[in-house]
Amino acid sequence: MPRLPASLSRLPGASQRWRALLLTAAGLTCWLLRPLWPLRLLPGWAVGLLLLLALVAWCRVLWSPRRWRT
Repeated sequence: MPRLPASLSRLPGASQRWRALLLTAAGLTCWLLRPLWPLRLLPGWAVGLLLLLALVAWCRVLWSPRRWRT
């Protein structure tokens, strides 16, 4: 299995970027697979909320990234 890049594994804020990436992947997956029957039962506001949480997580990564502690 290939290793993760340093920005997602060792550098400061790696957990913050990893969480934002997972939220984005989950939100986009729900949105793209929405026509399938089981996901049709999921209300639209839940998918929208998941995508909104991903957007907030990425804004936090961009505006206040974790730094090295000194």
